[in-house]
Amino acid sequence: MVGVFDPKTEAKSGRKLVRSVVSVGALLLVAGGVGLAGKSLIQSFGASPPPTAETTVAKAGPLTDTALSTEAPVLLTSFQELEPFRKTIERTETLQSGETLTDLMDRMGVSRSEANSALYALYDRELIDPRKVRPGLKITAYMDSNSSFEDPDAVSLIGLSVKHDRNSSLVVSRGFDDSFSASELHTRVEPVTRRVKGEVATSLYEAALEAGAHDAQVFDYAQIFAYDVDFQREMRMGDTFEIVFEEYVDERGQYVRSGDILFASLNGYATDRDFYRFTPSDDGITDYFDAEGKSARKFLMKTPINGARLSSNFGYRKHPISGYSKLHKGTDFAAPTGTPIYAAGNGVVERSSRYGGYGNYVRLRHANGYQTAYAHMSRYGPGIKSGVRVKQGDIVGYVGSTGASTGPHLHYEVIHNGKHQNAMSLKLPTGRELTGEHLKEFQIVRSEIDSLRGIEETTTLFALSTQTEPSSTE
Repeated sequence: MVGVFDPKTEAKSGRKLVRSVVSVGALLLVAGGVGLAGKSLIQSFGASPPPTAETTVAKAGPLTDTALSTEAPVLLTSFQELEPFRKTIERTETLQSGETLTDLMDRMGVSRSEANSALYALYDRELIDPRKVRPGLKITAYMDSNSSFEDPDAVSLIGLSVKHDRNSSLVVSRGFDDSFSASELHTRVEPVTRRVKGEVATSLYEAALEAGAHDAQVFDYAQIFAYDVDFQREMRMGDTFEIVFEEYVDERGQYVRSGDILFASLNGYATDRDFYRFTPSDDGITDYFDAEGKSARKFLMKTPINGARLSSNFGYRKHPISGYSKLHKGTDFAAPTGTPIYAAGNGVVERSSRYGGYGNYVRLRHANGYQTAYAHMSRYGPGIKSGVRVKQGDIVGYVGSTGASTGPHLHYEVIHNGKHQNAMSLKLPTGRELTGEHLKEFQIVRSEIDSLRGIEETTTLFALSTQTEPSSTE
């Protein structure tokens, strides 16, 4: 930040006067001062409007001076925004294990009396409980030089900013009488749309993060393609991906939290498919559909566990405990104990109990003569017992090593009409396919998402939109 004066040449009286003006401005803004007083302070000191977020594709309307003149309160994200017009000494420290907040303030060079006054402003308003703070908490102190011949490093505390929550900050500011007051400032967030794409070199996870996605997007992306791709075994170098997603940023354009994926594409060894987020008006269930309106969701998930390593395939093998060859009727996924196991499809719990060499065991009954089984679990999922109905993706248990097991893993079986099937090669029926008015609704949304991707509407899209009624054979 650039100041309008040099504090080194400023007289003590002048410094005290300016600090008082700062405090007035701080208190007015903290109180939501968008009236004449707050606005005049901003104009007087030449504070520019907060910068907008840079996006790859699109964003909500930018914040401008007009936005500051509305009746809604200005919601700030740090004490630094209360000091847009002068130089301050800014120090940020992180609370270490075994430290108190007072210890942290000592490390920042704040005098014990000022530190106690500022911290008790937070305690008195019950904005923070000093007994419950955890290591990793960050505090930024804004200070004015108060050096003298005896103590050239002396500083005077102007205020504190404590980022205790993703969507808000605690701000302590100094008043006219040198007392401190505290407020909680909620972050004003705006949605922006981002587009990332790339090529897999080592793993999809690394490639997506390098392209600009976050952990949340990588997880959601994997869920969308969970019915088509085994990401541990079927990804290849050179596979390409694209993700269009929403995220929320603060007034400075800084990331606050993740939103939904609007579009996901994978072109590679295992599949070449695009999916669009859409909520049909009849059932209100949000899902992902390909360009023709076919749901990404299938009857059963290919792998009902995330981040696991396939340790044993379906088929004949030498049993690791008995020592003789026999049919391995399922697929084994090695994973750490406690890893969640998901219901592969909608169904009813047929069995949830100890079952011989299977250990802790759950079997689900699905439609069309299908069953799935999950063995060697350390414990069962919440509410999982015989007769309970589950939805695809519900947690049925957690990885363990109970029963005849040499280590923590999931033994997963798919049974169709009494015969065990290879889950990895099983061709399963797809989910919903949009028709009629719902297909037309989807095509409108698809067109809007494609415009975010920079793709023009094509004659193929127009031809699809003319198919307003399902055929007589459907």
